Amino acid sequence: MSSGNAAPARDEDGPCTRGARASRSPVGAFPEGWYFVATLATLRKRRLIEKVWLGQDIVAWCDDEGAVCVAEAYCAHLGSHLGPSVGGSVRRGCLVCPFHGFEYDITGQCVATPGAAAPTNARLRVFETQEVAGMLFAWWSPVVRPARWRLPELGQEGWGSVGFRPFRLRSHPEYTAENAVDVNHLSHLHHYHETRQVGRVEVDGAHLRSAFEFKRSRRIAGLWKVETSVSAVVNLYGLGYSFVNIHERSIDVHARFWVLGTPVDDTWMEILLACQLRRLSRPKRAIVGLRFLPVGLRTHLFTEFLLNGQAADVRQDLPIWSNRRYTPRPILNRLDGEIMVFRRYCRQFYPGEPATPAEDRPARAVGT
Repeated sequence: MSSGNAAPARDEDGPCTRGARASRSPVGAFPEGWYFVATLATLRKRRLIEKVWLGQDIVAWCDDEGAVCVAEAYCAHLGSHLGPSVGGSVRRGCLVCPFHGFEYDITGQCVATPGAAAPTNARLRVFETQEVAGMLFAWWSPVVRPARWRLPELGQEGWGSVGFRPFRLRSHPEYTAENAVDVNHLSHLHHYHETRQVGRVEVDGAHLRSAFEFKRSRRIAGLWKVETSVSAVVNLYGLGYSFVNIHERSIDVHARFWVLGTPVDDTWMEILLACQLRRLSRPKRAIVGLRFLPVGLRTHLFTEFLLNGQAADVRQDLPIWSNRRYTPRPILNRLDGEIMVFRRYCRQFYPGEPATPAEDRPARAVGT
């Protein structure tokens, strides 16, 4: 996958999916938060994109200065879809309706119509946006309130380009985000070893921090076995934005991982994996086959290697995520760590939904 452009996600649902998804999901289908829309490279190349995003038909476009807008995809005039598949276009930085030519600027305001003054009350519903590492995010709230937090800014000095791997599945972002605190599954499902939580899970408003360490063995090109020793710090900022700082100690590789879960509708969601490495100038250990390559190419190839490993892990997760039933009061053992801390953290992202006090604690485990 080339850096800067995320290819369309494939449906990768696992070997079986059972029953209606809505009855097996957490509290609400669309938790409040920041969700991925597109890479800026894709948007600037196409100028206008359309997609279904958290049950909404949306369009995104950029003007001649590179400013972006994410908006509901229907014209305020007579309701025509504004996407490129219908004939919508961008002209002089404005979105042009294919039906009667109403033009909307980057704020969503109608600024021109053919042959008449633009109605001052004609405007699109727009979504707040934020750009991080070449990725565009928009704010979603089921109660239509302004963003309650911002995503952290990330400097790009000394870092390589971002690589991507997309997936599409039947699941819910609360299930995918739960991996941040479920250290136990890393050993059983993904075969990591010497896995341990480092400190307690910390919650500060919309930010959840979870740190752990592990080792794993992997093969490069099916030939060379590489033993890695990793420390990871996961930062959740809502259920659609999981950002992981990785340090591989034996080679001294620093990486950024993102797991970006975005509901499409109340059944389907998309996951975008993203990875970025600090430039590999002087690795502590020789990397097989890469030591003689230029730094930029070496960094790119190792980014792809890490992304492939991350994607392999996600493919192991997919059938689990796609076939889960939500258990309000799970029966936990002593290795399950901070699952209930995570559950309580999630509640804030369902404004307007009634709280259930019984879900604050697990069911009693007998015989442990």
